[in-house]
Amino acid sequence: MISPEPGELQELVRELHRQAAPWQPAGLGSRLSWGPQPEQGSATVSCRALRGIAEHSPGDFTVTVWAGTPLVELQAELAHHGQWLTLDWPWGTGSRGAGSGAASDDASGDTSGSVGGLVARGLAGGLRQRYLGVRDQLIGIELVRADGVRARAGGKVVKNVAGYDLMRLFTGSWGALGLITSVTLRTLPLPPQRRGLGLSGPLEALGQLASWLLGSSLSPERIDWWRPGCGGSGAGEGTATGTGRGGDAGLLISLASINAATLEEQIACISARGAALGIGALPLEPAELEAQVAQGRGPGPEASDWLLRLAVRPSQAPALVAEPALAQLPLCLGAGSGLGVSWASAAELPAYRVEALRRSCQQWGGYLTVLRQPSSSQLPAWLDAPARPMVEAIKRQFDPLQQLARGRLPGVQPPPLG
Repeated sequence: MISPEPGELQELVRELHRQAAPWQPAGLGSRLSWGPQPEQGSATVSCRALRGIAEHSPGDFTVTVWAGTPLVELQAELAHHGQWLTLDWPWGTGSRGAGSGAASDDASGDTSGSVGGLVARGLAGGLRQRYLGVRDQLIGIELVRADGVRARAGGKVVKNVAGYDLMRLFTGSWGALGLITSVTLRTLPLPPQRRGLGLSGPLEALGQLASWLLGSSLSPERIDWWRPGCGGSGAGEGTATGTGRGGDAGLLISLASINAATLEEQIACISARGAALGIGALPLEPAELEAQVAQGRGPGPEASDWLLRLAVRPSQAPALVAEPALAQLPLCLGAGSGLGVSWASAAELPAYRVEALRRSCQQWGGYLTVLRQPSSSQLPAWLDAPARPMVEAIKRQFDPLQQLARGRLPGVQPPPLG
């Protein structure tokens, strides 16, 4: 991995372009094993040296940060000003993330990943229920193209429409279009009050409650189908919070407000609605809620053989929860988005079950991405998207020599391994 100093980065990219050499953009390199593996012989160019906050405007609720900055460092600095970036800690952070907007105990911050890497992967968690996804927090971006030319789009204020919308294009691009060097993001005040609710009961009743909650005037931070795990390698241990008892999935609700009384009223309202459906409810204090959420982040970026990104239509989320291929496996799935993750050891999950699960996700209007898999498995990380011709046309515009992240273009099925 090459970690050039900021003043050397542009010339390095220009030299790689002159040589037509393949290379892979990277942040801190903590999740390079996710997704398709780069072509053998590709250099990895890291943004590790591009670190720190370039500009923070607390009054405008915006922050410009270099791409190699660990997320944990950004959240800690924002917390000093009573603000936070409204995104989940990425999977693999485990219990190191001390809660939304708080710092980690890990001094290096590597397990939280870099801000640039977070944007490049574009994977949002349950907080998107209230705060939307990664791309919705971006209001400006700077990057280095494959030919070494610097480019920027957006600006430093929330109401900015200048230039092309490169923010959305680069979010989730996996480094295939260019190297992100800095981003400008919107922030929000840290909620002074946060409570949770663990719900358990029959799957059909939970589905009815989730549907009601999504259409109600309440505005939870997260409404997640939740199965923390039932033991076993990489699965974690369940806790008696009312969710996921005996291997069955429950619902995990997170609520935030400036007023504690308002939260208690919402908890009482949801609990009463659940009781009418035969659903048990267990209120969670902030520390208990964070302990549950931490289980959904997994034990570490590379601590599990399988890591699957699941996507279905929200109306089909209960069907996915009941899918036999997912039986007894940890699961965290947004009820409002239909997006989530599951993970397992190689012994717990044979490859044929992953293939069956992929077919089911497609049947329910979604997809399955294999972020990690055992070395003995050779499943494609993702399949061709309907928009593949457009994706490839965009790729040719940004990277005519096809140097960047060969085999890692989202929406284009990678070539067979080996």
